[in-house]
Amino acid sequence: MVKKNLKGRGDKLSANAPLDNQLEAGNVAKQREELREKQKRKREESETDEFVPNSLSSKILNDARKQLLEEAIEENGDADSSTARVPKRQRGSWLGGDEQSEGDEEDNEDEQEEDNGFEDQIIELDPQDEADLARFLKKDAAQMSTLYDIIQAKIESKQNDAELALSQIDPNEFNMRDMDSEVVEMYEQIGQYMSKYRSGKVPKAFKIIPKMINWEQILFLTKPETWTAAAMYQATRLFASNMNPKMCQRFYTLVLLPRLRDDIDEFKKLNYHLYQALCKAIYKPSAFFKGLILPLLESGTCTLREAVIFSSVLTKVPIPIFHSAAAMLKIAEMEYTGANSVFLRALIDKKYALPYQAVDGVVNHFIRLKTDERDMPVLWHQCLLALCQRYKNDLSAEQKAAIHELIRVSWC
Repeated sequence: MVKKNLKGRGDKLSANAPLDNQLEAGNVAKQREELREKQKRKREESETDEFVPNSLSSKILNDARKQLLEEAIEENGDADSSTARVPKRQRGSWLGGDEQSEGDEEDNEDEQEEDNGFEDQIIELDPQDEADLARFLKKDAAQMSTLYDIIQAKIESKQNDAELALSQIDPNEFNMRDMDSEVVEMYEQIGQYMSKYRSGKVPKAFKIIPKMINWEQILFLTKPETWTAAAMYQATRLFASNMNPKMCQRFYTLVLLPRLRDDIDEFKKLNYHLYQALCKAIYKPSAFFKGLILPLLESGTCTLREAVIFSSVLTKVPIPIFHSAAAMLKIAEMEYTGANSVFLRALIDKKYALPYQAVDGVVNHFIRLKTDERDMPVLWHQCLLALCQRYKNDLSAEQKAAIHELIRVSWC
């Protein structure tokens, strides 16, 4: 009987052994060497890793601080329990906004949005264009009303003669109500928080303002004129998402529009967060046109810089065709101030399939200015050129003849 010489796993094979046995032995040795290296690294890491990581140590310190703060608040709360003020811990929950309802639609959006291609608006304008456009501004234009002006007038009228004021106030337009002192104090504190807001969550009490009947009075307590640009953006997101178009229009006209114009007038450009707020306002198209664009043009004091910045939003954000057509028709019927051409051209360049009524209104807008003795600015001619290029196939023979006559008169 032939005895077989069996090789152990740890034995070395001779050079004359079969090739498959040599390969198998080489693989086993390689795996064994890798296992030894891994075990050696783990031992070295366990020996050297004797300290607590930075993330864990900071978390431990934060938890310790919170516990100490809670204990201090509880001790102070026992001493102040006899007073009629709201507990401090409860006020902290109002202002902090840490506990959020799962159904809140605003929490579904990321707090830090992507830039969406919107950059800080630095507008380079030709001084000659600004000078030409200034000739069409209204010299005796009335100052625009803000939320502060309206509410202050209501308060003064109510203090002078309460019964007469109540009889004159339209309940559908404004709701003045007596509020608890604790509510007033809470929203004043929220206003202080919004005046320093940079990023993160907004207070829960602020999120329920759109659902209140007297939301304008509550908003007045927070002093919107002192909000930061980031706070104005968050407020615009909140109001545009939770208000109907009519209420949203009042917020745009009384709060957002004055802030945008003041920022442009002071810095000669628009803050990035305010520009995002302007873009977010188009979420309600009818409120956007009725609360921002049309009041801006009707004021008669819209500068070229304001017109260029506001109209840039129209070119970047999609808008429903019927809202745009109605806005074009309304702008065409206004008294010409120069900024009208900027907005009309921005809407014309969107290449909508406009209804005939809108096209006819824009054509009549130009024909009506044939008798104007003032020299029309270059923007007016550029807007007329854009109309002829985009809608030349939609114009009737009479309209084309009238435009030819207009061009002949304006260039002679």
